[in-house]
Amino acid sequence: MRRSELPKRELISQRQSPAARERLPPGGLELFALLARLLRRPRRGDRRLPLLWLVRSDTADLMVPLRRFFGQGPRRRVPHAVLDADVPPGAGDVPALLRELHRQLSLEAFGAARLRFRHYPLADWLMQQSFTLGVDADDSRAALVRRLRDRRGPRTPEALPSGGDAVSIVSQVLLWLVRRAVPGVVFRAAVSGRVPVLGRHYNWFMRQQYLAPRQSVTFLGFAERLTAGWRDGEQPDQVNKLLLHAFLEDLRQAYRRRPWRPSDWRRTAYPALLIDHVAPGNVGGELVRLIGDVRTETGRNDPLLIVASGGQPPPDLPEPHPLTEAEEAYDEWAEALPEMRRLRRPATWLVALRPDETDTGPPSRGGVRPFSAPDPPWWSRRFLPAALCLVLVAALGLWVASRWGPGCHPSLTGQVSVEVAPSGECVGYSDSAAQVFNNDPGQDRLRTVQRRIFAQNRAAEEVWQRSDRRRPFLTLVYLGTLTGNLTRADEESYVSEREELEGMATAQYALLKESAGADGAALLRIVVANAGRQMIYADQAVAMLAGLARDDPTVLGVVGLVESRTSTARALRELNQAGLPALAPTLSADRMDANSRLYLQISAPNTDQVKLVDAYATQVLKVNDAHVFYTTLEGSSLTEDLYVGTLVDGLRQRFGPRITRLDEWHTGQRLIDECGYTGLLFYAGRWSEFDGFLRALRECGGNPPRHLVADDSANRYMANPGLRAAAPGNLPVTYVSKAALATCAALRAAQDRRDDARASFLSRIQADDLLDPPRCRPGAEVQVGERVSLAYDAAMMLIRAVESLAARLHHADPRQRWEPSAVNPVAVHAEVLRQNAGQGYPGVAGLIRFTADSGEPVDKRLALMRVEQVPDVARAPVGVFRCGVADVPGPAVCGPA
Repeated sequence: MRRSELPKRELISQRQSPAARERLPPGGLELFALLARLLRRPRRGDRRLPLLWLVRSDTADLMVPLRRFFGQGPRRRVPHAVLDADVPPGAGDVPALLRELHRQLSLEAFGAARLRFRHYPLADWLMQQSFTLGVDADDSRAALVRRLRDRRGPRTPEALPSGGDAVSIVSQVLLWLVRRAVPGVVFRAAVSGRVPVLGRHYNWFMRQQYLAPRQSVTFLGFAERLTAGWRDGEQPDQVNKLLLHAFLEDLRQAYRRRPWRPSDWRRTAYPALLIDHVAPGNVGGELVRLIGDVRTETGRNDPLLIVASGGQPPPDLPEPHPLTEAEEAYDEWAEALPEMRRLRRPATWLVALRPDETDTGPPSRGGVRPFSAPDPPWWSRRFLPAALCLVLVAALGLWVASRWGPGCHPSLTGQVSVEVAPSGECVGYSDSAAQVFNNDPGQDRLRTVQRRIFAQNRAAEEVWQRSDRRRPFLTLVYLGTLTGNLTRADEESYVSEREELEGMATAQYALLKESAGADGAALLRIVVANAGRQMIYADQAVAMLAGLARDDPTVLGVVGLVESRTSTARALRELNQAGLPALAPTLSADRMDANSRLYLQISAPNTDQVKLVDAYATQVLKVNDAHVFYTTLEGSSLTEDLYVGTLVDGLRQRFGPRITRLDEWHTGQRLIDECGYTGLLFYAGRWSEFDGFLRALRECGGNPPRHLVADDSANRYMANPGLRAAAPGNLPVTYVSKAALATCAALRAAQDRRDDARASFLSRIQADDLLDPPRCRPGAEVQVGERVSLAYDAAMMLIRAVESLAARLHHADPRQRWEPSAVNPVAVHAEVLRQNAGQGYPGVAGLIRFTADSGEPVDKRLALMRVEQVPDVARAPVGVFRCGVADVPGPAVCGPA
């Protein structure tokens, strides 16, 4: 089957009425089959389109069916224009013919988006501009610039305001800038050709080849040459070719296919130009010649199909082909085109066709179905961008939901970096109230202290700015477990973390109360960071903090870490790799300092805790045997829980055979065998199971074990009034305390003996504008909290080290501004150890001393506190035994408190 047979069958309408049929010359159907073939745009690439010259016949006129073929498509019509070279405006000159062609093709009347032109309208507009002869060249150029700038619409000149209030004047000036000044600057940049993004259509005129644009240097000079009067010195043929080249360039750009613009792929049919009464000597023949010349000279194809109808073809054409051989004529032309273009043969792009005069058969009486542009690909339909946007929005929503969520989202204010962990916890850091960790019921006090810290952050920044940035300014990160515990709606489950934050807030508050003229007193900003339950997301949080430290040179250390676990050890190693010192107020697992050379521990290690318990058992209780029960949180083990693991190992080594029972206790396990036990019953587990342990002992009734002692983790339970309320009332408990020197009674006694450090601490925690509620006030005795003083000591150690470094840096000029990059975290750690090398650091919770090769404190004070009835929250615990030194170095003796 020949290629033309299928299109011919499609073109023959079986439903047309006889009135709609035209008498076609022999071969007419072959011509329309070729046109249908050429108009269909390939899915990939583009074809070269010829200039079809139809020789008019005396027996049949093809113009009527051609017009119906192009102009009466049932759905999406071919963009086309119909011109008559003998009737105005077609009978005018080439610019007039192009103007009419532009008008017809610009109509939105073809069932698709209209063709947009940028280069041709500008060139045509310039040719219609005229200036008075004899006018100064500078004035002519200025007038052209004004017309070009205002070409898109007239603009009323805006005058600057001459009076009114300040707000009115400012608004008028801004309005003038928006309407006149800014557009003028943008226009100048566009026509200059120096800004690649702006004025691309201006730059095109300077890159094309007609009228030697480089002789004008700038676009404005070239544009001036196109205006009336100035154009008289140019060759008319070159001017016409420039106009035509600009017109074809607009068509090329309209028919570009860009992957990121599906609308480009909806143009499935080439535009067509139908010209009647074309002759070699008239304007129609001139336009056909110019189109062929521009295609050959520029070497660029365009998507315009031209069908010219005239009495005689150009003399430089070979003998026209019969209409019956239309497809063969096109194939022959397409094969010879590359060689003809290379040789620049006359009429390279022309294919002449004529009715076959030798054909004696009757003219074809078949009707011609109007041509419709093919349907665009499904993925270029108009619904696709909307659907794609919906998919992207949905995907973005899912990604945001997986990364952030309610109460866990980034902020434009402050330094906030958070993500939702797989468990649903909000992990990351924040220094502003835009992100407050933990929105669970019952955790109001935890949120309150965070907001207090963030408010003091703003105050510290303001004080630093008012001091002309002379005071040292540092940032400490609190890294802890702020989410993940299962709690009742009325249960405060993060007492220890809240207390540590209160301790750091107290240190921050103390610095804000320093005199405005104290240039050497530091100012503290605190970043609160959450590593999730059991610190399991410590790796993720530390990675975020490492990025913060790289971007912010004021970040000099990390305080917190809360629990001694393998995840905490990994976090320490990563903090060490990031060069950040880590100060742990309450970690006590043995040899945690092996994970970081920048680690410092405020509390005594488990080795010292075991010594304390052993001394108490032998010196006070006078017992030899012991029962030890330990616990770990669900999903954990002794290997992962370094605190419980090293504590149990220490008890084994210290007590040896005196431990007659060593068991892991689980929730729900009965302890009736321990009723009336006269030896040491030691709880070596986590605070979260201590409540269940006490409930199990309730079965003993009036015969409880005589000597129940708990490790220092139990102080987190003892600090929680809600949990203690349901404990057995007849069961006394003794537990290890790391801050017995910072109870309300101890602080008041220190105040009486004029201990300035503890007296100052006491006055701050009693203040109205810091802790909620204030602590140690007479008549409303609210205990300090085990960890408030420990976190306060950790923060103050780093602060004093920074102040010491700042004093040395500012020795030559005490009025010098503080430069955050002048010190680094490693230098601060070294300064802490240097200050500690003598008498140690006098902390509120006891003297802190380190050796040169260890981050664990030496002989740090530990004590045993006793409560006679656990539910009696109002009565303060009483110290019964202690080990370690309090204020001055000396023998680390143990004895009654």
